[in-house]
Amino acid sequence: MKGHPLNSFYYCPRCGSERFFVHSNKSKKCAQCGFEYFINAAASVAGFVRNEKNELLLCRRACEPVKGTWDLPGGFVDLNETAEQALRRELMEELHLKIDSAKFLFSLPNEYLYSGFNVHTLDIFFDVKVKKLPKLECADDVCELRFMPPKEIKLSEIGLLSIRKAVDMFLKQSI
Repeated sequence: MKGHPLNSFYYCPRCGSERFFVHSNKSKKCAQCGFEYFINAAASVAGFVRNEKNELLLCRRACEPVKGTWDLPGGFVDLNETAEQALRRELMEELHLKIDSAKFLFSLPNEYLYSGFNVHTLDIFFDVKVKKLPKLECADDVCELRFMPPKEIKLSEIGLLSIRKAVDMFLKQSI
């Protein structure tokens, strides 16, 4: 299990015991109190937003990981939040964009390096509809945004692997 996320946890989160051992490929169990900790994917959302010219909205990342590369707008799903609610919140936080509807398209597994810890995610992708696009503003962790014609999108400039794969899939389906 070299490089496995469970290798970062040494002590039982319930009792603090050092007798916290690998129990399966997705869990550790405490030999002292019996607590079993499962590592699961964190949920993340991203939206495909297009303008009236069918150009795709890409956002430049203002923060690590892969700071300065292109991304889709989106982010992590908070506790007690649906994927759709997270998408609406993230697009409002990042772009001040209120969406009219979001249709689930597909999901992809991903790994997201954060503070030296490799977070396994399940990235959930939506086709976003906005009746009238307002003037968008960069906020939160976005430092630039651009609507790009599909032919001008360079996949190599998209930093996160699942986002790169998703944009490639989306463009192939949309052409």
